[in-house]
Amino acid sequence: MLHLASQSPRRRQLLQQLGVEFAVIDVEVVECRDAAESPLAYVQRVAHDKARAGLASLGADAADAVVLGADTEVVLDGEVFGKPRDARDAAAMLGRLAGRTHEVISALWLVANRRELAAVSVSQVRFAALDAAAIAAYVDTGEPFGKAGGYAIQGRGAALVEHLAGSYSGVMGLPLFETAQALRKFAD
Repeated sequence: MLHLASQSPRRRQLLQQLGVEFAVIDVEVVECRDAAESPLAYVQRVAHDKARAGLASLGADAADAVVLGADTEVVLDGEVFGKPRDARDAAAMLGRLAGRTHEVISALWLVANRRELAAVSVSQVRFAALDAAAIAAYVDTGEPFGKAGGYAIQGRGAALVEHLAGSYSGVMGLPLFETAQALRKFAD
């Protein structure tokens, strides 16, 4: 049985698009980047931690379980943005992203009792130039909160994106191509 170790409704929606049956496990994992850790290593570690925490939470039911853990972060100039703390933080993030290209790293891990498999997607997203009024209007929608980098590409934030090179679903939070491939490989 596949279990999704995620509190994200977007990840649940994306995994449903693949047509696989799964149960949801809510896990709490500390997301704190080590000073020497690259953004890629950080995102992969957090995804792995979520999958392993999900498997551990199943206890006796873990014998036949496969747990999917994922993490997605926005990275600009080597800095991992995370989720904004408040409106001021969201506006600051969006102001830094405006008119620039940033990376969105989305990593996933499949973990079972005796097997693990990882996949990663790195996308390039270029924001249009944004003035303070446009940023304030977007922040006022409330959409930036709970989103890495302070925007949702699947929502009103799509209007901020001038160009995307990579995985749309990866920017949303779960790269479907890589996830489907990993699930097939894991089943072999």
